[in-house]
Amino acid sequence: MRIARFSIDGNVAFGAVEGDAPPGSTEGLVLDIIKGIPFADFELSGTKVPLDAVRLLPPVLPNKVVAIGRNYAEHAAELGHEVPDEPVVFFKPSTSVIGPGDTITYPSFSQELHHEAELAVVIGRMCREVPRERAADVILGYTCANDVTARDAQRREKQWARAKGFDSSCPLGPWVETDIDLAAAADLTIQCTVNGEQRQLGRTTEMIRPVADLIAHITEAMTLLPGDVVLTGTPAGVGPLHDGDQVAVSIEGIGTLTNKVIKRG
Repeated sequence: MRIARFSIDGNVAFGAVEGDAPPGSTEGLVLDIIKGIPFADFELSGTKVPLDAVRLLPPVLPNKVVAIGRNYAEHAAELGHEVPDEPVVFFKPSTSVIGPGDTITYPSFSQELHHEAELAVVIGRMCREVPRERAADVILGYTCANDVTARDAQRREKQWARAKGFDSSCPLGPWVETDIDLAAAADLTIQCTVNGEQRQLGRTTEMIRPVADLIAHITEAMTLLPGDVVLTGTPAGVGPLHDGDQVAVSIEGIGTLTNKVIKRG
């Protein structure tokens, strides 16, 4: 099931996305409005609205986004880094999250903004100290993410809080796909285009540490809540974004997340 979060006539709801459309298009898709929330038992209302008639929002509002750095060897190499012995874990605040079609605002403190296409894991229930073999039990589904990074600030400041946590630096969407299991998640194509030109193309088979290992590692230290998001790292090919660029992240079996970059002022 594809679960979207949307607004219509000033109301916010979740809905199940039904129908088929060409990649990057919503033509012909409809939403069956969900009674309740997707983190508990719910029913479909049978009330349907065209997807083109609503505004898609970030598919979840996470309490926290827990991200993993340097989880693809070629990406680590392209930035001049070694593969770390332990996962590099960092946070993106909830205020960094935006949805499909929302604007990535170029921060005033950076002159070098980069895209990073990533598979995002959406947590379905509160969990801590999750054994690797039970990771699937705590996953609601998967969505597309763009770990937008102020690369110059990342180099300059060493700590990544501002470089990766500024407002609008975490586009998520277009919806959560719940019909992908851990085996399928381990072999998906990830692609990023800027103004239609391919920049990144990789597969989740290239991850150094797979999803189950990441969840086990993170939950050794902290509780994950329903709606929290885990970003799993980016393949090689990261590169610059400029004022007016349109950046799209596409993941096999999930969909396409598109945002435009605008410079302040």
